[in-house]
Amino acid sequence: MSDQLKNAEEYTSGTSRRSFLKQSSLITAIALAPNAVVKAAEEGLDEKIAAAIEQMPLNVTINGVKQNLKIEPRVTLLDLLRERLQLTGTKKGCDHGQCGACTVHIDGQRVNSCLTLAVTTEGKQVTTIEGLAHGEELHPMQQAFLDHDGFQCGYCTPGQIMSAVCCIREGHADSPEEIREYMSGNICRCGAYSNIVDAIMDVKQGGKKV
Repeated sequence: MSDQLKNAEEYTSGTSRRSFLKQSSLITAIALAPNAVVKAAEEGLDEKIAAAIEQMPLNVTINGVKQNLKIEPRVTLLDLLRERLQLTGTKKGCDHGQCGACTVHIDGQRVNSCLTLAVTTEGKQVTTIEGLAHGEELHPMQQAFLDHDGFQCGYCTPGQIMSAVCCIREGHADSPEEIREYMSGNICRCGAYSNIVDAIMDVKQGGKKV
């Protein structure tokens, strides 16, 4: 058998196998899909397909406002806040829990919202950077960051402030060294760390309620 003929047969065989696998996968997917999804797919209506996908109820209080939502189980808290509720103060940085830009509070504890599934916040209290101020009155930590120039580009600032508030609440702001240790999960690519530490120390030493 010539090399060309052998290669041609192998190509044809490979193509047949790929076609078979694709057809089998499609048949399996259709068999497992809910009737509503199949019908929507047949009609070519993407909106109905999206509506037919499983969604879960979520009752959560965000910045003091009760939210009754329906969400997909895979949605992160970060995406829920930014894409669904338009609370864009919480920033998406690395999306891997490494930079701290997405830090929010859940029941008073700081968390990376990019690593938190929204459904896990059922019945809880979530606070974002938008929820710190009281009307036109800034939170003491927000004011301290302004007073001490605790930012440059400002992208990481919401997460820095949210972590800084908890740093004091947790009792980890007794010295600049301790603050640096317990704020190490928040990265400032502009390098405003010394000013951030000064802002936190100012709030801590001033005995302001956080």
